[in-house]
Amino acid sequence: MNGRLIYTLAAVEVRLRLRRLSTLAALLAVVAVSWAMIEDPAGGKVLIALDGARVLYTSSALAMGSATLAGVLFGLAGFYLVRGRSAEDLRSGIGGVIGATPAGNAALLAGRWLGGVAYLGLLVFAFMLTVLACHLLRGDGPIQLAVYLQTYVLVLGPMVLFAASCALLFDSWAPLMGKAGDLLYFFIWVATIATGPQMIEEGKAAAQVLPLAMAFDFMGMGHAIAALSQYADTSAMAIGSMPYDPALPVRAFPQWLWYDGLVRSRALSALAAMLPLLPALPLFHRFSPDRVKAGKARERRTPLAIVNAWLRPLSRLVQPLFGLAARLPGTAGQALADVALALATAPAAIAALGAALVAGVVLPAASLPGLVLACAAFWGVFVSDTGTRDFSAGCDDLGAAVPGGARRRFLRQFLASTLLGWMFMGIPALRWLADSPERAAAVLGGVVALAAFAALLGQLSRTPRLFMGLFLFGLYVAVNAPHQPMLDVVGFTGAATAQSAATMLAAGLAALAAGYAWSRRR
Repeated sequence: MNGRLIYTLAAVEVRLRLRRLSTLAALLAVVAVSWAMIEDPAGGKVLIALDGARVLYTSSALAMGSATLAGVLFGLAGFYLVRGRSAEDLRSGIGGVIGATPAGNAALLAGRWLGGVAYLGLLVFAFMLTVLACHLLRGDGPIQLAVYLQTYVLVLGPMVLFAASCALLFDSWAPLMGKAGDLLYFFIWVATIATGPQMIEEGKAAAQVLPLAMAFDFMGMGHAIAALSQYADTSAMAIGSMPYDPALPVRAFPQWLWYDGLVRSRALSALAAMLPLLPALPLFHRFSPDRVKAGKARERRTPLAIVNAWLRPLSRLVQPLFGLAARLPGTAGQALADVALALATAPAAIAALGAALVAGVVLPAASLPGLVLACAAFWGVFVSDTGTRDFSAGCDDLGAAVPGGARRRFLRQFLASTLLGWMFMGIPALRWLADSPERAAAVLGGVVALAAFAALLGQLSRTPRLFMGLFLFGLYVAVNAPHQPMLDVVGFTGAATAQSAATMLAAGLAALAAGYAWSRRR
């Protein structure tokens, strides 16, 4: 455990991640989210409302409100942004070189973990800077930098440690290096969110002594409520984009909200967040070819691999599509071939598609929203790697050298994802056409938009995890905010309007144009 070696490894990790286009996309997303969550009070909504009254945008209020909401976002997106380094080392061939070095496993993992923590810390710092910019325009009172730093470190620090620790563990154990690990962490994140109400109740009841269970409050919601409950009735408090009554007198929080007991509890949460590091060391594969292989995740016999092996005979059902694709000219034939290839290599998707088609016909109208939600979730995960398949297989440059090159490949990947989306959700959309045309339009525009963003983000980051993380997070938010039209991307909540569907379609076309323009650089 050489300190200078660990520092060098961590610095290299940060530099590698900062050079990715996914970092630029993440920063743009951070800026957009931070500005979207802090509403202009002149518009009738505020970040924090107390008994229907507006809470002034002081440093303590803005810091606590923005950090609490950011904990939910970074808790999911941070994992997907940090993980994947082991798979990249295997694909590039550098994994064998790393495994042959004299550096010990502890030093290698420590450097990688510290690099991930530093990278996420930089993103959190960028988020704080954008909130400070919002404070300059919409805030009340001066910017108190110490208040922001204290709040962000205490609320978001354990979350950063937990996301980086889980990413390291999942990259150290071969069975969790693929999509199985991605989905498992999503369920862990959902379970963590599901315990939020309990943590909030614990925070309301906490005085100077906090229960031990709050050590596992990695998102910081319970601790934030515990800090605010000293000065306000938190049962009447709402954080987010909340309406308020301008006739009521404004409320204000004091400058310092954190007491010693809360600080000690957050320190304990930080220690608990590093528990996934304990099994990471004995499970670390060290790129040994008998334990992990590049592009061979299916050979690890994951549950999905077992299901695909059982359903392998279903692949024969899509064989006619290859013949039809060969007879279709140009991009249309290539897109259909991509659809056939995606289905043939994942027989579980053929079974899911068959079930979706049958269910779309026989289910009653009241069950269609649940069906569309399930289809959208499966389809989004399924097509997340459509735009990165060539890169993962090592034939990225080969595909760019054929006639049409990277531009035609980008279009066919987008069209293939779009066609698959309509295949999964087309029947419910047709049934909605007469009674709920807004929902049908949402399916049409939402599939186009999501397919375009999947292709664009896959091309920029060369990993499916950026789109998958944002997609799963957006799906979760949409389920829990069923009355927001812009969140009803494919019509499953019924809140979609003609305007929201048109806006989503326009955003998808803009993403398509951006991806096509970027592909021309090849």
